[in-house]
Amino acid sequence: MIKQDLIDNSPVRLFEKAAASVLQPGQMGLITSKKGLGKTSVLIQFAIDALLHDKHVVHISFDQHSSNVITWYDSVLSEIGKKKNLSDMTEISNVIMRDRTILNTNQETFSMEKIVNTLNALISGGIRVGAIIIDGLELQKLSLEQIELIANFVSKNNITAWFSDTNESNELKTTLKAEIEPKFATVAHIAAEGKEVKLFLLKANNQPNSNSICLNTKTMLMCE
Repeated sequence: MIKQDLIDNSPVRLFEKAAASVLQPGQMGLITSKKGLGKTSVLIQFAIDALLHDKHVVHISFDQHSSNVITWYDSVLSEIGKKKNLSDMTEISNVIMRDRTILNTNQETFSMEKIVNTLNALISGGIRVGAIIIDGLELQKLSLEQIELIANFVSKNNITAWFSDTNESNELKTTLKAEIEPKFATVAHIAAEGKEVKLFLLKANNQPNSNSICLNTKTMLMCE
């Protein structure tokens, strides 16, 4: 019952309403913003929703240690629980976080081949990966071949992959290189609008979309 309450009240339900779709298995999505505006929080909201749906999540971080990533998950899950007045999230957290794998890397030693090989090794070892989070990778430095490598892996294994990228552009044509943009089914940009912070959809399920979702400026959860 608690898990279903959390699913029903997940901030991702608001995203699905605005996007008129969910990120489908085999698709990749992207969240952009300038540095420090909430990309990691949004990605973790997607990750927690996947965990609540019994999917194994692999979280690959390029700019945070594992302990910091774990703290993010605990904080976001706690805030989601508060929406249903669930003060103690320890038990549900212990259950769903068993299906989370956190990996750390950096742009200097990174290669997409290493990431795909690691993910294939996890799958070969019996882990049924259902969703990938890749946080902090500088997409503009990647070649089309590198993007195609991860896109083909995602498609072949019927999983979802959410990326974040530091980028101040709120236009799709300047967010991604033209040859890479079609590889991402959904793209959204976080930006301040007056005193509010919003997640602006640029495309969803490979279709143009101009809807937006507010972000709570204290918790960074997607909100009404």
